[in-house]
Amino acid sequence: MLKTRMRRIANAGKAAVERLAAIEASLTNLGNEDLLDLADIFRTEPRRVLGDMAFAEMARRNISL
Repeated sequence: MLKTRMRRIANAGKAAVERLAAIEASLTNLGNEDLLDLADIFRTEPRRVLGDMAFAEMARRNISL
């Protein structure tokens, strides 16, 4: 039972990492206008993780609100 539980926890962690990678890829694939719209939605302080990711991508592209 412990092995099954550990395997389930490991699989859940792997799935979470895969979802995060998919979210990061989606942000990278957004056009500039869509990225700016997303950043505008999440610009309030304190910024959430998605907002931080959007602003990091904006910095990489050298664009700003």
